[in-house]
Amino acid sequence: MAKKKKIREKKQPSFIVAVIPIIAMILLLGLGYGFFHIGPEVLMLVSAAIAAIIAYFLGYSWDEIQDNIVDKIAKTMPAILILIVVGFLIGTWMIGGTIPMMIYYGLKLISPSFIIVTAFVVTSFVSLCTGTSWGSTGTIGVAIMGVAASMHAPLAIVGGAVVSGAYFGDKLSPLSGSTNLAPIAAGSELYEHIKHLLWTTLPGVFICLVVYTIVGLNLNVASGTNSHNILLVENSIEKLFSMNIMILLPIVIVLVGSALQKPTIPVMLFSSTLAIFNAVVIQHFNIKDACTAAVSGFTVDMLPKGVHLTASLATLLERGGMISMLSVVLIALCAYGFAGAMDVSNSLTVVLNQMTKAIRSAGQLIATAVFSTILVTFVTSNGQLSELLPGEMFRDTFVKYGLEPKNLSRTVEDAGTMVEPIVPWTAAGVYMATTLGVPTLSYLPWAILCYSGTFFALLYAFTGIGVAKITKKSRFYDEYVQRNTGDGKYDVKATVQNSTQA
Repeated sequence: MAKKKKIREKKQPSFIVAVIPIIAMILLLGLGYGFFHIGPEVLMLVSAAIAAIIAYFLGYSWDEIQDNIVDKIAKTMPAILILIVVGFLIGTWMIGGTIPMMIYYGLKLISPSFIIVTAFVVTSFVSLCTGTSWGSTGTIGVAIMGVAASMHAPLAIVGGAVVSGAYFGDKLSPLSGSTNLAPIAAGSELYEHIKHLLWTTLPGVFICLVVYTIVGLNLNVASGTNSHNILLVENSIEKLFSMNIMILLPIVIVLVGSALQKPTIPVMLFSSTLAIFNAVVIQHFNIKDACTAAVSGFTVDMLPKGVHLTASLATLLERGGMISMLSVVLIALCAYGFAGAMDVSNSLTVVLNQMTKAIRSAGQLIATAVFSTILVTFVTSNGQLSELLPGEMFRDTFVKYGLEPKNLSRTVEDAGTMVEPIVPWTAAGVYMATTLGVPTLSYLPWAILCYSGTFFALLYAFTGIGVAKITKKSRFYDEYVQRNTGDGKYDVKATVQNSTQA
């Protein structure tokens, strides 16, 4: 007779046991990534292995651990597909002339008296169209800093405006990786997440416009609007790329598709296809180079032989491609591997219950999520992890307290995505400082949009303004009732009635 497989008894972890993987993750990422610059993917996998070992000793088999990790990773697939297509789009927009044309006309819009506010507006527009803060900073941001230097404008202030503008699009664009990751992690939907972000973003934008305009009008800048270097960039772009109204159609497609709330991936692929058409027909690149740019990014080697570019212009042009998004994809997979290994043994639930014991209101819950996200950002130095981990950990608790998950996705964007570039030791902080030539702590006070969202998030948390509650019409209503049934701490009917009235 076949030997019966022994069923192992599953144990509930204590708080000390449950928190071990989290402490290990904090130490590994804080020391390994922050000080020794070890890749976060490796450190997250080691953290996941520690969580899996603990789950095994609590009675869970490897198959159960693996199945739970796969389930968690499956949740990221829509965001991963969008990330890959975003890289595809940026590469095609570059070789098709769309991004070079934006850089060219963006430079011509800059006026000495409005250098700061223009830097914010133009960078915001580019980042909204492309969905990449790093890309918009490395393209139009670099050009704007060159203009500012030629005018003897304060680079720290202009740099802060560029960073604010760059992260405006990173926060709101449907093409942005973080904008797609946040709702996936929190359990909301992309476009409802973007709409909900307006509560904390638009007031910050208004403050930026007022402050940057007032400061700019009081600047004593040079009268010339273009330095020799900027003119060189403009002339080079004009010679290398044909300027045609067709070049702007890929942008129009994305903006219209976003406004009509059409599926993100088909819209981006349609835009990319038109950009490839532009690259071949208008810019006269061959089809092989156009496809290569979509996969691995545009390079100056694709330009006609004999064309010599400055290093700064080469930096402006070389970017994009699906391969450029693989690092973000790997981080997402590793982070969800960690979350899945912890979740299988209910360790996340144990830790969350302990963390939320003192919480007595929805406002306190949102504030806890805000500070937890900032802590993860400071410790892990990674914006993607600051979205994925708090999103996974707080999602069920938000529903239990009668809060729509889009409140959580907004919170992790405000306190994670936006805070990352103003922390000196994060990858974003280092990139922005290096690219713009301004230390992080110097531009920090002027990167207003990067911290105003956190302020408004906390303000709304305790006033109830802009906080979406679960009602009977909500798709989360059944889950909300289920999570509170039999729990004497919550009055489900009363809360839902109040939410409906609100």
